[in-house]
Amino acid sequence: MTSPSPRRRTVTRGDINLAVFEQGDPDGPAVLLVHGWPDTHRLWDGVVPALTEHHRVVTYDTRGHGESTVPGTVSEFSLDQLADDLYAVIDAVSPDRKVHLVGHDWGSVQGWEAVCRADADERIATFTSISGPSLDHLAVWVRERLSRPTARGIGQALSQLASSAYTGFFMTPAVPRLFFRTVGRPALWRRFLRVIDGTPAERIHLAPSLQRDMISGLRIYSANILPRLRRPDPRQTTVPVRLLVNRRDIALRPAIYSDVEQWVHDLSRTDLVTGHWLPFHSSGLIAQAVAEFVAGSGDGD
Repeated sequence: MTSPSPRRRTVTRGDINLAVFEQGDPDGPAVLLVHGWPDTHRLWDGVVPALTEHHRVVTYDTRGHGESTVPGTVSEFSLDQLADDLYAVIDAVSPDRKVHLVGHDWGSVQGWEAVCRADADERIATFTSISGPSLDHLAVWVRERLSRPTARGIGQALSQLASSAYTGFFMTPAVPRLFFRTVGRPALWRRFLRVIDGTPAERIHLAPSLQRDMISGLRIYSANILPRLRRPDPRQTTVPVRLLVNRRDIALRPAIYSDVEQWVHDLSRTDLVTGHWLPFHSSGLIAQAVAEFVAGSGDGD
């Protein structure tokens, strides 16, 4: 399935220019897809065509990635800044109508930051979360298991810590940048994704800026992980949330979502026997899940 070339626009917030791409039915419900590390809007190339007939589909390159501005400091990659960018895109592309938000990896993490803000339900109709928890909720989940230890809880916490060990490497100075200058080539990255997720190379859509994005995007880890885990600010959301949980995710164990219902008023969950990069591996599954969620939300007309 193919679709016409996207309409490109630039959304500016302060010193940041965000490259935004729109496709589909201009009168349909707006679906906003947000990528994570080290991807760009190209992550959604397989998902977009399956939604464009009945939806207005919007993607964008988050700051530090693709065609958007690359800030120079770690603090400029904080979740507060990323969520402000997200709302700036919403205000630009759908000022008079709520959007249906879909996030993957860090796109989902910043999605949680957005939907847990006050009055988020006035701008966001639904949120589909893929492979990216709220860091605040995750911090509470870890603390509860360590403060009231049981064999099962300790095992879950240690399992997640092991899966997250790579983030410690990402936050070390200099070394990860040298690493990605060496291995951050499209052919090697496609091979890596094929090995860990079984994704055919032809489904993996990468931007020419991949190596630069890998390196600049490392600042997201440094800006957010330790500050949020040390001083979490867990908040609830009234935005309906659907979790797509990848049970073979190399970075995130399914157990971390076991307490999410305490933070979400309207939650549904689908567990999948799939890996982390679901948008590449099973794009049709995501499109179907999003379309169903939009149609059932009461805001899909």
